[in-house]
Amino acid sequence: MKLLPDLMTFADGTAVLTKNDWIERRKEIIDILSREEYGYMPPAPKAVTGEAKREEDRCCSGHAYKERINITFDTPKGDFSFPVNFFVPVKEGKYPLIILINFRPDAYDKYCPVEEIFDSGFAIAQIYYEDITTDDEDFNNGLAPHYERDKDTGWGKISMWAFSISRAIDYFMKREEIDSENIIVAGHSRLGKTALWCGANDERVKFVCSNGSGCSGAAYERLKHKGAETVDDIVRRFPQWFCGNYKKYANNADAMPFDQHFLIAACAPRFVCVGDASEDLWADQYSEQLACIGASPAWKINGKSGYVGVKRPAKVGERFPKGEICYHMRDGMHFFGRADWLSFIKFIKSKI
Repeated sequence: MKLLPDLMTFADGTAVLTKNDWIERRKEIIDILSREEYGYMPPAPKAVTGEAKREEDRCCSGHAYKERINITFDTPKGDFSFPVNFFVPVKEGKYPLIILINFRPDAYDKYCPVEEIFDSGFAIAQIYYEDITTDDEDFNNGLAPHYERDKDTGWGKISMWAFSISRAIDYFMKREEIDSENIIVAGHSRLGKTALWCGANDERVKFVCSNGSGCSGAAYERLKHKGAETVDDIVRRFPQWFCGNYKKYANNADAMPFDQHFLIAACAPRFVCVGDASEDLWADQYSEQLACIGASPAWKINGKSGYVGVKRPAKVGERFPKGEICYHMRDGMHFFGRADWLSFIKFIKSKI
């Protein structure tokens, strides 16, 4: 195994020494990850609109109302629209917004304990990922055919989902109920990868919450542990998530001009939450924890801390919330559960 690519060295070999240097290095990192892993996103559209329909005046315990919003934006091949479930506490005020990119269209979903979330003082927007484009190798449905796609560097579906989260942010920044300074994006598994990639690209996202994102998400590729998913595994099973160039690194990780600490670091100096589960070997929990450590220089050069915690593998029940990167380990399997949400919420509220 070769050494990990140096986060704080430009591609031309010069060192990143100042905050201004980091601004330029971050742009370089996003370009590398776009070209070699996720594919380039198109420019933001000129116009984003939303049509809201009130579906419930008082939901759950009566503490929130629910809307169904149809978000529309222009593309080179005509307008594209997708729906969002939106919950807002009924008490007047401006609320931090959690945008969950989710696996199912259900508003009351097993991965999203809405009552606990809005009772904690948040508004919630849910996007069903396949309302953007299907999770398969078909690039002729949903958003996919609205843009031309290069076979090597054209965007994969993770980029499409991440791009659409940003279009929802375009809309919600204008809603008077939303505290636009505190936008949170959350996702689990492949959608944890999506949340990280959205946060890396969109600086309006103040908090990124990635749960069990694993390979091609928060986990190092060069530092794999027994039972972990690899690039070879992921590009054979899910090539649609990535650009064509990513296939070059199957069984060839040492050739990558990056590793996944680059992805976490691209969110600096904002906040990142990484969550894992004790039985989730496929996600390679310790590799995720190590990548949090490896990303921390991006915060330190900004006068912050990044990850503050142990370097040994985290034990069940441990969480490390002192820095700008919060890491936690809960018991159980690959799942987005209440313990994960409560850890994320506690961290976010401590940093707002």
